[in-house]
Amino acid sequence: MPLHDHALPTNSAPPLARLVALRRVEVLTQAVVLTLAVAWLKIPLDVAPMAGIIALLAAANLATQWRLDNGGPVSRNELFSQLSVDVGILGLLLYFAGGSANPFVSLFLIPPTIAAATLPTRHAYAMAGVTLAAYTFLMFWNHPLPPPQGELAQLDALLARATGTAPEHAGHMSGFALHVLGMWLNFVISVGVVSFFLTRMATALRSRERELATAREAALRNEQILSLGTLAAGAAHKLGTPLGTMAVVIRELELSHAGDNTELKDDLRLLREQVEHCKQTISQILASAGQARDESLRSMPLDAYLQQLLDEWQLIRPRAPLSIALDGPQPAASIAADRRLEQALLNLLDNAADANGTSGANDMLQFSAHWDGETCRIEILDRGPGLDAEAARRIGQPFFSTKRSGHEENTAVGGLGIGLFLSNATIEQFGGTVELFNRKDQQRGACTRVTLPLARLKASAP
Repeated sequence: MPLHDHALPTNSAPPLARLVALRRVEVLTQAVVLTLAVAWLKIPLDVAPMAGIIALLAAANLATQWRLDNGGPVSRNELFSQLSVDVGILGLLLYFAGGSANPFVSLFLIPPTIAAATLPTRHAYAMAGVTLAAYTFLMFWNHPLPPPQGELAQLDALLARATGTAPEHAGHMSGFALHVLGMWLNFVISVGVVSFFLTRMATALRSRERELATAREAALRNEQILSLGTLAAGAAHKLGTPLGTMAVVIRELELSHAGDNTELKDDLRLLREQVEHCKQTISQILASAGQARDESLRSMPLDAYLQQLLDEWQLIRPRAPLSIALDGPQPAASIAADRRLEQALLNLLDNAADANGTSGANDMLQFSAHWDGETCRIEILDRGPGLDAEAARRIGQPFFSTKRSGHEENTAVGGLGIGLFLSNATIEQFGGTVELFNRKDQQRGACTRVTLPLARLKASAP
């Protein structure tokens, strides 16, 4: 079966970059070992071809680095070819240095290890076959190492005594102690290289798993939002008729009681305003659905946008006392008055007002906004019961609510558990975050903090 040249995933270029880094260490180590073997141990090796082979590996590494700097996807076959180059270089060096009898022959294990960790199974088996063929070739064709002479023989005898090798064993196998020392050094190099590469690979895999988990959560949340949006669109369409009927009935009641109880007239007027606001909200939702952001929004200064939002909310919740503090450099940045963001902030205000109403106190709800050139931070402070451990753990999940029935005039029923969920999802679409935590002062209460990047909110230039 042919090895198809598919591109690796976009985040898999680092394996080749790590291979380039390993080659730098490899070139340096090979040069040092060759120098020590010839200059210190006086081993008569073919220096010229071995030095040329090391220089060839260095040149190949520079070419690979240049290829990475120029970008582009890294294919599986390309990485396989790069590993084959390392196998070939190592095989040529060992050919001039004893072949399979050289203790560094086990370095052939590194390319299959890298292939198994980064490439499909068929590539890993192919790399195993390449290294096995190279190893087998070196068993029969090589330049054998000469036995140790002079000072090298004395060093070999010293190592034999130090490692506990029997004198007769060392005598029959000339250079055995040096072979043991080479195997130890080879083990050190192999452990270092494998540990370096595999730890990096494990880190990359853990990072990829976290990204996949985040993507799965986002996909699940988007499915939930889509389901809620579909249901909301259907509900908005169906609510048009009963709201129109209510508006007609309220108007008739106002005309019927034109000269009667003033308090009743005020209540009817408030009820009519609430119904009109509901109709207007539904109309805006249906009108803005599917429209492009830049085509459907007007530009407004940030402070004016927030003030208009708060004025609209106070029409909806006239009995909820509110303290407002808007602070930031003037003139404030112009932003696109997006209805989705407005609805998200209104939901958060409603939640805070509902919690504030459960305290039985007359504490004002506090709304503060501070902006600079980059971000806008909004804090909504209430004096409600705060968050217990269960609520702190589950807050923001769909269909989980801390509201209970009958606490406040505008909360006749318990919460549905979708307001904060949808608000958080909307604000995240604008690059912002929502935090909900207990206030740290002595009195109870919670703080809802919204952080928004102004760059994502600013209106496009005409």
